[in-house]
Amino acid sequence: MAESKDEHILNVINYPEDLRQLPQEKLGQVCAELRQYIIDILSENPGHLGASLGTVELTVALHYVFNTPYDRIVWDVGHQAYGHKILTGRREAFHTLRKFKGISGFPNPEESPYDAFIAGHASNSISAAMGMSVASALKEENNRHVIAVIGDGAMTGGLAFEGLNNASANPNNLLIILNDNDMAIDDCVGGLSQYLVDITTSQTYNKMRYDVYRGLKKMKLINNDRRGNIIRFNNSLKALLTQQHNLFEGFSIRYFGPVDGHDVNYMIKLLNDIKDLQGPKLLHIKTTKGKGFKPAEESATEWHAPGKFNKETGQRIIVHNLNEPQLYQDVFGHTLVELAEQDERIVGITPAMPTGSSMIHMMKAFPKRAFDVGIAEGHSVTFSAGLAKEGMIPFCNVYSSFMQRAYDNLIHDVALQKLHMVICLDRAGLVGEDGATHHGMFDLAYLRPIPNLIISSPLNELDLRNLMYTGYKEAPGTFVIRYPRGKGEMKDWRNEMKVLPIGKGQLLNEGDDIAVLSIGPIGNEAIKAISEVAGEGISVAHYDMIYLKPIDEELLHEVGRKFNRVITIENGVVKGGLGSAVLEFMADNGYTPRVKRIGIPDSFIEHGSIPELYELCGLNAGSIAEEIRKMMND
Repeated sequence: MAESKDEHILNVINYPEDLRQLPQEKLGQVCAELRQYIIDILSENPGHLGASLGTVELTVALHYVFNTPYDRIVWDVGHQAYGHKILTGRREAFHTLRKFKGISGFPNPEESPYDAFIAGHASNSISAAMGMSVASALKEENNRHVIAVIGDGAMTGGLAFEGLNNASANPNNLLIILNDNDMAIDDCVGGLSQYLVDITTSQTYNKMRYDVYRGLKKMKLINNDRRGNIIRFNNSLKALLTQQHNLFEGFSIRYFGPVDGHDVNYMIKLLNDIKDLQGPKLLHIKTTKGKGFKPAEESATEWHAPGKFNKETGQRIIVHNLNEPQLYQDVFGHTLVELAEQDERIVGITPAMPTGSSMIHMMKAFPKRAFDVGIAEGHSVTFSAGLAKEGMIPFCNVYSSFMQRAYDNLIHDVALQKLHMVICLDRAGLVGEDGATHHGMFDLAYLRPIPNLIISSPLNELDLRNLMYTGYKEAPGTFVIRYPRGKGEMKDWRNEMKVLPIGKGQLLNEGDDIAVLSIGPIGNEAIKAISEVAGEGISVAHYDMIYLKPIDEELLHEVGRKFNRVITIENGVVKGGLGSAVLEFMADNGYTPRVKRIGIPDSFIEHGSIPELYELCGLNAGSIAEEIRKMMND
């Protein structure tokens, strides 16, 4: 690789093998250019800024030391991996990040062989990487290294601890890198801690450790050669020398750190020192989220995904329009505070999304009655169940796609006991640029079979408030509300809250030719479509179901008797949701209308803007209108 003096070094790094040809003294410049490139692109093309700025040196060090993609790097979560994408053949395409038909905002093996494992949710890296490490051993690929890079926020997830526990029980050479970005597990103790790392990663220390172990074994003070005992002995020796012990050593995993994750040369030394050590090991690095961009360093939450911003001044470009509708999440947040003011039994729970879900409003108003439990969706549900069992009324707010991780908890700890709690599923349906890992596509289908659940979705913000009030006031058990990401249709939504009768839908538009049954805000696309075809003489009755379970059987009997053409519309997978429920009812009751189900097809949907994805899936007003015309003409 010839380096041009007229170009930045980054411009001639197309793949990691180009990076590995550079002399090590050039890597500081590579890091600076990589960090600036991320800032330049994201200032105009919004994405997740802070996390990837914090992992620049780590990313460069990993690809410099390891033979990727043969060596596997498993990122957890994908927000950390923008620098990785730029160094692995996607620099020129990076401006298409999170755009329709562009590159994904998360690692995706279908996009690049350098993306070892998909990473949209958190806490899966240790388990996945351990599986890869064990597979390599079974295939006798003894020169393959496997690295899990886990942000310590993800360490709150139960799966991470399951992986840690199992890593010490099976032969593997897994390297876990804990990226600790100011949510500290251990305090960094400066020069002393680095000195201790130098000792414990050095060949001299490791030879001494082995010699002491062998001597004690000869004296029959150690009489078992199992790897777990060797690791426990090593950790005991290190604890004796350093007067320190930690959680990871309790799992019989060799621990190194904490160290400065922004010193690329020292990181390279450490990685070279420990990469060939036998057995599972963990390197704890300290980083700063938003490193190198002062506004992001000072306000990590605000700059996690800041939208467009001025890279020179650090000013976020936010267009405030007081006439626009409010975000659904903010309607939830403000309404919850209003309800909590009425009843001291009401509490709020969220797994690590207080800002994203707007639970932050409850936390400010009632700090003792609002709980962020970390990235632990299953725990959030069972914790809420415990609160409900003792007479509190929990509002548990979980993103729809993240609730999938709490499915067992929902069945066994909540529904089985008929507990009175309100589960608010934010980001339901297609969510846009975050793509397949974040679309809340499945909740209607996966919740519908569970007994003792009431499942609802509002047409608009006003009805979201009403459903929250209904769940609090009238629900005999567990009440689920699903609503989408983004803004709704209404500007004035602060209604006096009222109960929406459980299991009852509403007729929005009378008609004689076709019945359209919709659930949730996607019904607003149906309203537009029905208005469009009305000018063509097509008479469409539109029913807003509101409740998927219990479904309004009186309304469905009316539809079954009156119409032989029925269309169902839902912002969820077409298999198992509203359309399936309507078909089951019609079959069970002897009605035989032609039913067209409109929803998300049986595939994972890519990333893009909501209008683009609605059109892709046939959920926009124009596509719905065309389906109405087809049904009339058939």
